[in-house]
Amino acid sequence: MNEPLLRELVPAVIGVLVRRGADFAAAEDAVQDALVESVRVWPDDPPRDPKGWLVTVAWRKFLDASRADSSRQRREERVEAEPLPGPAEAADDTLQLYFLCAHPSLTPASAVALTLRAVGGLTTRQIAQAYLVPEATMAQRISRAKKTVSSVRFNQPGDVATVLRVLYLVFNEGYSGDVDLAAEAIRLTRQLAIKTGHEEVAGLLALMLLHHARRPARTSPDGRLVPLAEQDRGLWNTRLIAEGVDVLQTALARDRLGEFQAQAAIAALHADAQTAAETDWVQIVEWYDELVRLTDSPVARLNRAVAIGEADGPRAGLAALAELDPALPRRTAALAYLHERDGDPATAARLYAEAARSAPNLAEREHLTRQAARLNAQLHG
Repeated sequence: MNEPLLRELVPAVIGVLVRRGADFAAAEDAVQDALVESVRVWPDDPPRDPKGWLVTVAWRKFLDASRADSSRQRREERVEAEPLPGPAEAADDTLQLYFLCAHPSLTPASAVALTLRAVGGLTTRQIAQAYLVPEATMAQRISRAKKTVSSVRFNQPGDVATVLRVLYLVFNEGYSGDVDLAAEAIRLTRQLAIKTGHEEVAGLLALMLLHHARRPARTSPDGRLVPLAEQDRGLWNTRLIAEGVDVLQTALARDRLGEFQAQAAIAALHADAQTAAETDWVQIVEWYDELVRLTDSPVARLNRAVAIGEADGPRAGLAALAELDPALPRRTAALAYLHERDGDPATAARLYAEAARSAPNLAEREHLTRQAARLNAQLHG
């Protein structure tokens, strides 16, 4: 059973059904039913045209459901008679599905779930496991999302920026359950890059590749978080780095800079340094200046302050941090780091402990707690 092939075909098959007259929710349900049928039939009788087989079976499933529905007459006026089996239509509606699944009327969580289901071809169970929620909860979330977008016309133009934010949310979830969401986000972004040729899609793809290249070095064998400066760079995936840099350079050459290209440029500068000490912090600050100009993001300003602390000294970084909202997530951790760099371990230890209490995840909390403990041991040893 070729599961990757099935997942590649799902959005195209949904698109065919929608163009024939099915609403999005009914089309997605019918395709899922066809996938279940393929698992039963294909091992013994694989089709010559997998997409055509899925289209035929899914369309029959849709018609069966339509006839059983209380609104049978209205739906049958809208759909054509069942077409004869044959080669599937060549049109590819995957791009429209990206836009539909990232519709502004959906919450980010619903948009992510629907994208993974309709474009990624994942099952509800797989998505629920990845997000560590009960399958019934995820099923309700996906069902509500499908109902929300079912009235949206399939030929309406979509917003690439919204799609990219959804894909970035998927990527940042990383790995849990039996689905590697980071790898899935890269696969979907590659697909989108091919279909759009958009420089910001390329920027996001480059950013994902460069971040993913460092994944093997991000945690120690016992699961501890390893900061970038302490990572074993020999574990970084040089093939992914080379690809990411190549994709980024092609995008930057079009001279239409966007936030994901700027973030990817920063990641590329980190990847280019053979050691942490060789990092070109001056250039990184310049790219953060561009990122702040593009987004005015508080997170970008926070990261810029840390970069200034590396390029111009910790006191310059502390001055930049002083301009930011004290409630900004991770600001306290950045303060702790810069105070330690400035030779004030007592203040740094206190701030590390304070940052640990508000850390967004267990790995980060444990890392910050260890940093506080390390400095306290030095102070009282």
